[in-house]
Amino acid sequence: MQQNFYPLHNDATLTLPSVWASQVEAHLAREETVLAWLEVDLDIQLHFSSGFIVLTNRRLIAKMAEEENWHDWNYQPDLVLMCRDYAGVGNLELFDAHARLAHWCYTLSKGARASHLIAQFTQLLNAQLTGENQIQPIAPKCPKCGAALTHDQAICPVCDQGAHVAPSTWTLFRLWRFARPYKWRLLTGFLLMLGSTAATLVPPYLTMPLMDNVLIPYQNGKPIDVDLVVMYLSGLLGAAFLAWILGWSRTYLLAKVSERIGADLRTTTYEHLLKLSHRYFGGKRTGDLMARIGAETDRLNLFLSLHLLDFATDVIMMSMTAIILFSINPWLALVTLCPLPIIAWLIHLVRDRLRTGFEKVDRVWAEVNNVLADTIPGIRVVKAFAQENREVARFRAANQHNLEINNRVNKIWSLFTPTVTLLTEIGLLVVWIFGIWQISENQISVGVLTAFLAYIGRFYLRLDSMSRIVSVTQKAAAGTKRIFDILDHVSSVPEPTKPVHLPVIKGHIELRNVGFRYGTRSVTQDISLTIEPGEMIGLVGHSGSGKSTLINLICRFYDVSEGAILIDGIDIRSLPVAEYRKHIGLVLQEPFLFFGTIAENIAYGKPSATRKEIIAAARAAYAHEFILRLPHGYDSLVGERGQALSGGERQRISIARALLIDPRILILDEATSSVDSKTEKEIQEALNNLVHGRTTIAIAHRLSTLREANRLVVLDGGKIIEMGNHAELMDRHGFYYHLYQSQARNVDTESPLLRLDTERGAKGERT
Repeated sequence: MQQNFYPLHNDATLTLPSVWASQVEAHLAREETVLAWLEVDLDIQLHFSSGFIVLTNRRLIAKMAEEENWHDWNYQPDLVLMCRDYAGVGNLELFDAHARLAHWCYTLSKGARASHLIAQFTQLLNAQLTGENQIQPIAPKCPKCGAALTHDQAICPVCDQGAHVAPSTWTLFRLWRFARPYKWRLLTGFLLMLGSTAATLVPPYLTMPLMDNVLIPYQNGKPIDVDLVVMYLSGLLGAAFLAWILGWSRTYLLAKVSERIGADLRTTTYEHLLKLSHRYFGGKRTGDLMARIGAETDRLNLFLSLHLLDFATDVIMMSMTAIILFSINPWLALVTLCPLPIIAWLIHLVRDRLRTGFEKVDRVWAEVNNVLADTIPGIRVVKAFAQENREVARFRAANQHNLEINNRVNKIWSLFTPTVTLLTEIGLLVVWIFGIWQISENQISVGVLTAFLAYIGRFYLRLDSMSRIVSVTQKAAAGTKRIFDILDHVSSVPEPTKPVHLPVIKGHIELRNVGFRYGTRSVTQDISLTIEPGEMIGLVGHSGSGKSTLINLICRFYDVSEGAILIDGIDIRSLPVAEYRKHIGLVLQEPFLFFGTIAENIAYGKPSATRKEIIAAARAAYAHEFILRLPHGYDSLVGERGQALSGGERQRISIARALLIDPRILILDEATSSVDSKTEKEIQEALNNLVHGRTTIAIAHRLSTLREANRLVVLDGGKIIEMGNHAELMDRHGFYYHLYQSQARNVDTESPLLRLDTERGAKGERT
């Protein structure tokens, strides 16, 4: 096929990878242009491989690296291109009206590009139906924020950093939600501010008669009028004292209110954060959330109590000063205010750059916090693997990034501030020149010029202060945006609008055609299961089969994407979340203990529990004896995350914590997988006490621990493939049989799914 020119569209986002560019060019026809492409990284056997799919203005062409020839499909109305994901693998399929024409697989890092390919393909087919001739490539965009992407960007860098919307100064007005309860105190503070500002403007006004009626006449030979001097000086002293009293009252009142606003903001943010679902926390870093609730609210406190107060004072002072200046001499006032438009233009010019810069500063500071939040809790792992130098290098890199971003902001700010100071000095010089000229023309007196200079000094001082407030205002706007990013987030596990209350739960659980998708990835599909009250169900399957997801859905850490989960015939989405979870006891594979005493950790789910109830729960969990061996017994501190205790001891405290709340539904998520055999036996005895009389759903790494379960539910690929008790499943020689045999022999075998057909029907002894 003859090729006379390079056929690619001149869009930079369509530049092909060098390994494929020459092959694509050689295969394209004359006047055929590339509109989109996708490089896949798996073959249909899910082995890592390389392939390339190209969408042109005429057809779809594709080739895998191991193939010699390209495949091509011309566009026709019944052609359909679909993508879906299954267990973390993306699938792209091409269909016509009769059959599937092609199938490609890719890891989900290619998901954004696959979606873009389908969008372009859909546009092409629509254009064919409408008879359009000119087809333009669709610019890849982030589906969340709409930011432009290139083909080498699998994940939108803008959304990842939360920077797709620059924080506006108007964001600060959203704080009124927290200021509203204190509106009368704020009004009182505002009136005090007006009074104190007015009092500070009295002394310059009294300098005019003091100069014109006392000092200048005295220089001309007239005696000093003592009574007049005393009156003027008394006025100066009284104004100063009044300004001090009003200023102190204003500052104390508004600072107190701002601290309360900050405390309310911090509490509300934390309360809302705890109500968000697991899905939200899965995409956030601990250090970043800590920085938002801690450092950002502290910054807002400082802004509200100090900088905002100064800004309001500056505005009032400048407004009052301008009015007084115009009342004294309008022409001199106009000359005085000459630099003001230039300074206002500079503030507008710098504001946007500072706003964006300070949000970047917040993000990179969160990176520093993230390193600390990762390293300090995991210090044992760091030391165990001798990775101190590596973590120091991570911290140094984050700190260096923080330094570079701050340097960029400081470069802008360092130029802006001296420029404003220079303009104010020039303005003061202009006032001197114009004032001296007016005195020489007998248009004003020396007293008027003296008063003007006093007022203009205060005016320019406040103007300089206002220019400096730009920095802290933009910092506060950036911080406010980051906090409201949390407050604006709606939980994916919402409270019901018309809640149903079940004070007593029997423990009957029903799953009706339950499906769940995490983002674009399908995790579970069409699961139907009924669990009777008091029944023990074991969930079995390979890692990634959907066991933990099913537990999370029953606990309502996530809501189902399809179907429903019912408790005693009521959809759990109709029950208040906290009220429902009080009936569930959860024992995790890695129990989490809070810093505090053992008694406090056992009573975490029931803070009102008596010491007698705590001890009874500990005895039932076989924890009482080891607790008494500790130096302070039940009052012994467990250390952060329970590091002062062994894994088995932490697990038994976790079981005691679950026993104390007396739940009707019990969830055991591999509660014995990370302990030795002796400890496992002790924990198993404790679990027998816990399981008795409760609806229990258990996941266990060792299948032998589930032999006493009433039923075993075998999962694979997010679906139920077998169900029955241990004996029944062993007799079937199916998936569970091979899984159990593999564990019993402690040898590596090939996947039971691959051997299921060949060995189905084979006879063997039941283990």
